[in-house]
Amino acid sequence: MAIHFDKRVQGINISGIRKMFEGAGPGAINLGLGQPDFDTPQHIKDAAIRAINEGFTAYTVNMGIPELREALAGKFKRENGLDYKPEEIMITSGASEALHLAIEALCGKGDEVLVPDPGFVSYSALTVLADAKPVGVPLGERLRYDPETLKDYITGKTRAIVLNSPSNPTGTIQTKAEVKAIAEIAEDKDITVISDEVYEHFIYDGEHVSPGLFSDNVITINASSKTYAMTGWRIGYVAARPEYTEQMLKVHQYVQACACSVSQKAALAAITGPQESVGIMRDEFRKRRDYLVSELNGMGVECVRPQGAFYAFPKVGDEARVVTELIKKGVIATPGTAFGAHGKGYMRLAYATSMSNIQKAVGIMKTVKMG
Repeated sequence: MAIHFDKRVQGINISGIRKMFEGAGPGAINLGLGQPDFDTPQHIKDAAIRAINEGFTAYTVNMGIPELREALAGKFKRENGLDYKPEEIMITSGASEALHLAIEALCGKGDEVLVPDPGFVSYSALTVLADAKPVGVPLGERLRYDPETLKDYITGKTRAIVLNSPSNPTGTIQTKAEVKAIAEIAEDKDITVISDEVYEHFIYDGEHVSPGLFSDNVITINASSKTYAMTGWRIGYVAARPEYTEQMLKVHQYVQACACSVSQKAALAAITGPQESVGIMRDEFRKRRDYLVSELNGMGVECVRPQGAFYAFPKVGDEARVVTELIKKGVIATPGTAFGAHGKGYMRLAYATSMSNIQKAVGIMKTVKMG
């Protein structure tokens, strides 16, 4: 029996990151998956247990529980200088769903979305699923958007620009001047900036700047996943002016209804509770970054110094060969081409695993011809 599948689904591949993660053999050192190796803080777990014991296990309102949206409005004001009202914030099943909602609400057949190349794998795939066209904007040697280059890729079909700072997979951070310029370009052209800010708390050099400071044409996306080691809890959030959230809510209602009730209570405890765990993780990631980049440079491998997130993106020449050899020797890495055509010649290393694992992985890397 012949089965017809839609070209949008056939036109995307299984995520290269997940393929590496799920194909890892027993005992392999996984530098392929961007997931903190820390446990969720106890006070967050306690809040979830309380919610379960109190029977808080039914649907919530579609937008998310009011107290969490209130807390996030305070977070945006306090940490980002953004004046979002609780009714302009929606709780989603991770930042992944938030990205899906934003692109679905904005785009359709014939539309274009500018995405960083190299950039996170979901941006292009979600654009294709919306029946729109992802347009990769090369980041150049600095591995950051250049606003002047970005202008060259804008057409009458451009509906959105995806901005991710700190970046996955490069770990680079856009400067305040660059973010301002991108926001102003978008506003001038009546284009929306979709700002993925999930790594904002893991910054080692420079500063995080939200484009929402400079324009109302911004959809701000974030999550508790990375900041609080809550990847499996699947809580993200999206904030934007009401014209945006009204349309995104329609999609959210039908694909998800609401985010997990128990996880929302856990996220509330994360946002309003002690924040020491965030600093502990950041300090540890900084140590790992410093060690890994120093070792890569010592091997003669060129690597733009990551300023944030927990990824290094070294230039290794034939990345398919290097990644294959590393896998055979028990180290999982992700080829740069998983993140776009301009990722060719690079590979991504996630230093979200223990220092001892990174040290073992470096020892193995030294036995492989890199570059």
